[in-house]
Amino acid sequence: MEGNFPCRRCRGNLLYSPAPGSVQFVQPVNSRRAIALLYVVLLTVCGVGTGALFLEARAEYNALKEKQAAGARELAAAKQRLADQERFLERLRSDPILVEKVIRQRLGYGRPGEVIFRFDSEL
Repeated sequence: MEGNFPCRRCRGNLLYSPAPGSVQFVQPVNSRRAIALLYVVLLTVCGVGTGALFLEARAEYNALKEKQAAGARELAAAKQRLADQERFLERLRSDPILVEKVIRQRLGYGRPGEVIFRFDSEL
């Protein structure tokens, strides 16, 4: 088909150009295939984006789990110190010999008539 067309037009598998006698064969675009390809591309982009968000959330989760474990260790140590201090307090309430020992060591007290010698620890 020859003719003077103002622009390229597609009729079936033939593409007619404005130049007389020049005819080219072109594959028609399958709209279902193009839409399917578009869906695949969109799903891939969404999948990659979701994967990136998941990795970021997983890293934050792991950091929070580590922080929780550190807090649990500190809590266990604090409970142990509290239990030790409560045992010591109970001994102070019930053992007069321990009370006297603590008063002598920490406060530097002595019995009447005793002479206490103190030495500098720097020497």
